[in-house]
Amino acid sequence: MQSKISSFFKPSSSTADPSQCCSVMFDYGRLQPEIVVTYQRRPQNSIGEINGASTGEASKEIDLGKFAPDLGVAKSGKVLNKKRKYAQFYLELGQSDFLLHTCTICGFKYARGDEGDEKFHKTFHKNYTHGIPFKGWRNERVLQIPPLEIGRIILVLDDDPPPQRNKVQEVVKMMEMELGDGWIYHQLCKVYLFISSQRISGCLVTEPIKKAYKILSRSEGSRCKVSPEKEARRTSTTLQFGGVSFQREIVRINQSTKSHEESDSGVILCEKEAVSALCGIRAIWVSPSNRRKHIASYLLDAARGTFCKDLVLKRSELAYSQPTSVGRAFISSYTSSDSLFVYTTSDL
Repeated sequence: MQSKISSFFKPSSSTADPSQCCSVMFDYGRLQPEIVVTYQRRPQNSIGEINGASTGEASKEIDLGKFAPDLGVAKSGKVLNKKRKYAQFYLELGQSDFLLHTCTICGFKYARGDEGDEKFHKTFHKNYTHGIPFKGWRNERVLQIPPLEIGRIILVLDDDPPPQRNKVQEVVKMMEMELGDGWIYHQLCKVYLFISSQRISGCLVTEPIKKAYKILSRSEGSRCKVSPEKEARRTSTTLQFGGVSFQREIVRINQSTKSHEESDSGVILCEKEAVSALCGIRAIWVSPSNRRKHIASYLLDAARGTFCKDLVLKRSELAYSQPTSVGRAFISSYTSSDSLFVYTTSDL
């Protein structure tokens, strides 16, 4: 037979007093050793120490730069003083000059809003309107014919030093904006530069020639004439509608306007027989802000007095290449005559 179950719960001699056991259980927290946890703050200015942290510590860090990249926050929590860059955006709504805008004065094409293009266009626009900057040379071939108070005229030849020829090429590129590319300058040319306020405000390119042709002036009698009967018939045209009559009125075009339109057609009529000539005016250019100041006339006067040695040419002895309507008007004013001489490239 098994013993009573109460015998299993009899306290042994080695068992402690229940009251003491309970007191021990209730004082468990007091009897345990005290554990002190210390934390050391890592330096925030050392990126290498942050990257070299342990895996456990790195997992507890919050990547602030990932969640707020625009605020410039680093992994260490430090806000960087980063300068923002703003970009200007535009809407394309079918504008003809959306990509490149063309300046109406200098003809330069640039992108609006682009800081580099805006700055380059500003420099080019000033050089085009006021002239190319020029500080001067040590050995300048200054011409004093005639003496000028507003500036000076410098002659540049093909055998001059490279800095002078490079400056001529820079002026020629500016001239090609209006006169066309690839024909203005060659080795046999003599270049006259007008210097005013430390800028090249005018340029004249001349070349030696052998012959030229005189331009035929259009006479008013060459136009087709209408008989008086036809003229009266035109003016007396009427339309009758019952008791109401309508008469057609003829408006005459001004003869000066018509002749100006004929001169713009680009057709030049010359005499067949050529005459001997020495100086050919290949191209002439004056900056827009310096026009109407007789600079072109000063350049032509300097060329007449210095192109040929010991010989001063007359104004009517100069020949011109490819004169435009504006050029013909200037030449007529300079020579005080409607007759002028022109030449071609085969006449050199």
